Amino acid sequence: MQKQQVGRVWGVGGAAVLALVALAGGCTVGRDYVPPQASNGSLGASFAQLDGTSPLASSADLPDEAMLASWWEGFGDSKLSELVSRALAGNLDQQLASERVREARALRGIAEGAKFPTLDAGGTAQRQRGSENIGAPGNDRDSSLFDAGLDASWEIDVFGGIRRSVEASRADLQATIEQERAVRVTLAAEVARNYVELRSLQERQRVLDRSIGAQRDTVKLTQERLDAGIAPKLDVAQSQAQLATRLSQLPPVLAGQRAAIHRLGVLLGEQPSKLAAELLGEVSPIPQLRQAGISSGLPSDLLRRRPDVREAERRIAAATARVGVAESDLFPKFSLTGSFGLQSDQVGELANMDSRRWAIGPSVRWNLFDGERLRRAVDAAESREKQALLTYQQTVLLAIEEAENALVDLQFSQARNAALREAVAANQEAVDLADALYRGQLSTFLNVLEGRRQLFDAEDALVLSDAEVARAVIALYKALGGGWSEVEKAAEPAAQE
Repeated sequence: MQKQQVGRVWGVGGAAVLALVALAGGCTVGRDYVPPQASNGSLGASFAQLDGTSPLASSADLPDEAMLASWWEGFGDSKLSELVSRALAGNLDQQLASERVREARALRGIAEGAKFPTLDAGGTAQRQRGSENIGAPGNDRDSSLFDAGLDASWEIDVFGGIRRSVEASRADLQATIEQERAVRVTLAAEVARNYVELRSLQERQRVLDRSIGAQRDTVKLTQERLDAGIAPKLDVAQSQAQLATRLSQLPPVLAGQRAAIHRLGVLLGEQPSKLAAELLGEVSPIPQLRQAGISSGLPSDLLRRRPDVREAERRIAAATARVGVAESDLFPKFSLTGSFGLQSDQVGELANMDSRRWAIGPSVRWNLFDGERLRRAVDAAESREKQALLTYQQTVLLAIEEAENALVDLQFSQARNAALREAVAANQEAVDLADALYRGQLSTFLNVLEGRRQLFDAEDALVLSDAEVARAVIALYKALGGGWSEVEKAAEPAAQE
């Protein structure tokens, strides 16, 4: 009789479980995520700054993936490449971003764990005594209870709330991975920018040193000519004044070099002054890109390359899935629970099969009245989804703006650089002529001073322009999302897994 009852219970419970599982496989509340398309359609066919007069490569050519992933290698500066590699390995912001990815992976595992049954093991051993003032006199008031067993529960995801929660956690993980990539992109650009700053300040120091040396020679020449009675004292005073002016410009340049080194040290995750001996001991030119043009790709490529845009898109996916999670709370929750164990008042009889106990059966819970709380939760989730979409659209616009501005800066900084090179050559020729005329007493010393001042200003401006071009290249690669490898996606869950 007992076996028949057990069979009937298992039969009814098993049928209910199979029915719930079948229903769970075909019912998921909430909308399936569809990537946004409106922003893609509104993108231009090419960047506005790429025309026939631009020194950049055509926008029709997609940048090489390997080149974009390690664009700093294109400068051909081994020290720069070394510093970027060290920063990517030691920077604290990069390590923090990696830990956030680790946390997001753990949270995804927690969400996925809700799809499976839980199984708990437990046991008790209890000795108790009842009150003598309750029950018939003479009853045994002392008793023992020994219990050991397993308890299991499984929420059957009939309406897909758990599946939507897992979907959201996966999108969160992918967004966090994009955050880490964004840190990598910014970090590489910051290291390169500060390295360019250091090298440009060192180049400015060399220009100043040459100018100071030439000015010292001029002071000596004017003093000799004054002693010979063929030049006025005014020439000596003017040459000394210009020498003092040049000397006063040197300390800020030296201080700027130290500041750039300190910033590089922090970017590498090291003590700020640790790189001083390493970088001040060697002097290298300002890094310049070795290739003639830069292929920027199409505006739509930003949606694929830029980590901030990719992150914003994944945030929409997560918010969309969480709308489904909120909607699932409006429907009943079905669970299957069961327990099996051994129970006896004697330790020696605990392992006896007559001590076994068990229970199994489905359960349902449905919040029928909540004062509109659950419906308002759905409204809030839908609002967050809309916010995520608006954030994505704004991120796309800002990305295009940054890329367009970078292209403008690079195009015009290159044009200015070419003009300054011509100015330096012309000023050098003017100085040589003025100096020869002065030595031959065919011109005044004022022409020499003015020529030297203009030459120094032009050389200093050219150094600043070289640095400006390098920074514009760096800004463009950053705007294009360069600094991480596309193949990294292979190890991560698909966008709509």
